[in-house]
Amino acid sequence: MLGLTNRRRYETGRAGNLLYGAAVAAAREPFLYTALSVPDTLDGRFDLVALHAFLLVHRLRDQTDLAQAVFDAMFVDMDNNLREIGVGDLSVGKRVRAMWEAFHGRSKTYETALEANDPDALAAALARNVWRGNAPPGAATALAGRVLAQAAHLKDQPLSAFTLGQARFLAP
Repeated sequence: MLGLTNRRRYETGRAGNLLYGAAVAAAREPFLYTALSVPDTLDGRFDLVALHAFLLVHRLRDQTDLAQAVFDAMFVDMDNNLREIGVGDLSVGKRVRAMWEAFHGRSKTYETALEANDPDALAAALARNVWRGNAPPGAATALAGRVLAQAAHLKDQPLSAFTLGQARFLAP
């Protein structure tokens, strides 16, 4: 029985890593940085990775183990990235906690807007978070439209694909 539990945990963790990888790939789509003028900075990249990871967690909210695996993969990656860019060991924990808090706050705001199907509230949240309140004209509205479309697209995908670590994000 313990072997079966460990195998499931391994498979869920593996799927979470693959799903997180799909979110990162979608967040790195050049269109977001060129056409929508998302800042190509650590903060801008974090916001897009967090946004795409949120979309997966939102889709998987009834599959708590798999949603948690995506979340865990994200923050292991954030920890590793901070270390790679030279953040000292004593500061990594504080920085990761700040990122976790930012992710959590953004997720709550995005969740509320998605559940209400409120593109204006979503655009306002994206403008505040992604562009720090200085979004180019139309960019936040365009990104909000993409987020709503991505959420619908992910919702249409079968859960069995996610459990195998397969998620398809819309291309630009």
